[in-house]
This record gives sequence, structure tokens and C-alpha cells, in this order.
Amino acid sequence: MNSDQITIGLAWYAVFVISASFHEAAHAFAAMKLGDMTAYRGGQVTLHPLAHIRREPVGMIIFPIVTFFLNGWMMGWASTPYDPQWAHDHPRRHILMSAAGPAANLLLIIVAALIIRIGVSMGFFYAPESINFTHITAAKQAGLLNSMATMVSILFALNLLLFFFNLLPLPPLDGSGLVPLFLRGEALVKYKQLISHPTYQLVGLVIAWQLFGFIYSPIFTFTLNLLYPGAHYG
Repeated sequence: MNSDQITIGLAWYAVFVISASFHEAAHAFAAMKLGDMTAYRGGQVTLHPLAHIRREPVGMIIFPIVTFFLNGWMMGWASTPYDPQWAHDHPRRHILMSAAGPAANLLLIIVAALIIRIGVSMGFFYAPESINFTHITAAKQAGLLNSMATMVSILFALNLLLFFFNLLPLPPLDGSGLVPLFLRGEALVKYKQLISHPTYQLVGLVIAWQLFGFIYSPIFTFTLNLLYPGAHYG
């Protein structure tokens, strides 16, 4: 691995840790405000990455590094504890808590998009002909601007992936916590039992990852054309 790859890897890891910590802190903060103090007592109501790394070292350290070596981009996970009884007693609050994580990723997508659009309008950035996760936008000058373009590209691409992936309605993803909006009675009880089972969570994760490979490409293309109106990425 050369120095450029190491630099890109460090940039990916920095953005991944920030994004994952922001996602989990949003879950924890929402739960606290809605009456469940479990994550607050566990120290997850914080943007400090160590609190989230300590809880999920494999998902926050090992898996991101492995996926970067395999794919050239990073993926991983973190988690926020909550009280199942609270979730059972207050299903609407649980839904809001589940939605808080993806909402945090959406906010980071918007921030990254605004930085890119402002950079383009000021002549610092431009829309590259060839785009990948590390190269959503390009700088017209080397040095600091180029580093900024790389970081904001990763911020946009990674949070776009995290946002849509987590919305899939499969356990243990956040989207599974939104399904109870459409269920009542016995169906709701059985669904909650299903998504809490570790085996079904593993199966759900595998299915989600396989399914996401088919749906993400058009999503990515669509968002690029929103980011660069008239560019016609295909």
C-alpha cells in the first residue's frame, strides 16, 4: 500500500467514525428525550467516537479496515442500547428513536451537498467526468482544496449509503423499527418477536446487503444528477 492509499484510508476512517458516531448519538439523544435513559447511562449520548468504539470495536475498527482493503471504501456498524420494555410501552417513541439515526445521516448528506455546491459556485470545485465514492467532486487546485474535495466526497457518499441502507425494513436495520407504523394487534407482537431474534437479525442483514447492491446504483445516479443539475450522469 502506497502513501496515497494510506492517506485515502485515513480520510475514509475519519469520516466513517464521525458519521457512525453522529448516527448513534442521534439515536441515543432521541431516546433520552423520549423517556428512555438506557443509552444516556451507557454514555452514548455523545459525539465522542470512543464511547461508540468501546461498545462495538469490531464494527467500528476491524470491519471498516477490512472492507477498505477489499473494496476501496468502508462499511461498518455501531449500536445504541435501549430498554425493550420502554419500546413496547411506547411504540411511537421507539419509531421516532429508530428514525433519528438515518435523519442524522441525511443531515450530513445535506451539509456535504451544500459544501460541494458552494465550492462549485465559487470556482473551487467542479463536477468530474468520472465519479466514485472518493471522487464525488474535484478541486481545481492541489493541496488543501484537493484534501477538502476528498473529505467532502466521502462524507456525501458514505452518508448516502448509510441513510438508504439503514432504511431497509429488515432487522437489525433502523428501517425495521419503522414497520410497526403499519401493523396492529397480533401481527405487531409477532413482528417484534421476529426482529428481536439474533438469527433473524443475521439473516436480515445478509438479505439487506444482497438487495442493496441492486437498488443503490440508481439511487446513487439520481442523487448525482440532483447534485450536478444538467450533468446527466448515467
